[in-house]
Amino acid sequence: MLSIIQAAGWTIWFIILCSVICFAIIGERFWTLRRKAVLPPNLFADTVEAYRVQGATPELLAKLNANSYLGRVFAAGLANVKSSRDIMKESMEEAGRAVMIEMERFLTGLGTIATVAPLLGLFGTVVGMIDIFGASGPTGQNPAMLARGISISLYNTAAGIAVAIPALIFYRHFRSKVDVMVVDMEQQGIKLVETLHGDRS
Repeated sequence: MLSIIQAAGWTIWFIILCSVICFAIIGERFWTLRRKAVLPPNLFADTVEAYRVQGATPELLAKLNANSYLGRVFAAGLANVKSSRDIMKESMEEAGRAVMIEMERFLTGLGTIATVAPLLGLFGTVVGMIDIFGASGPTGQNPAMLARGISISLYNTAAGIAVAIPALIFYRHFRSKVDVMVVDMEQQGIKLVETLHGDRS
């Protein structure tokens, strides 16, 4: 591996940095966006039951806020449960927007890496081509310089593409996952409003 890095030249370090950031984001988002952590399966029923037993107490709101992203949306709704149906719904929508921003955290960076990594590979290719042209002199081609220029060109191009492909795949995967969970969150929020205001049993 070290010999490949040395053959690829100094430009490969930018791509290596991108790859480290890319896979750190992928790992962090996989952990954070686990469905059970974002949308606990029994949270709706537990919230309705707890509200009917003890009301919207500060303890219940604090517990919901610490529970999950969905819990934060429910807590915002319960904090305004004594208000009108529309106000309760608006408060949950505001909390939902804040939650969505947190769920999309780092995804812009992942998308940027997917775009920038091939450009960095192209940059390395250009540097390699410069070395190739620099290998030409009055006495002809310098084989060592020519080989080095070709190595820089090919390794950087391959590395840039190799980083961009998983970055793009996981960027789209996480964006789709967030969109699906946000819709599910909105539906559960509406269901909570209707249940607590007597529109649904």
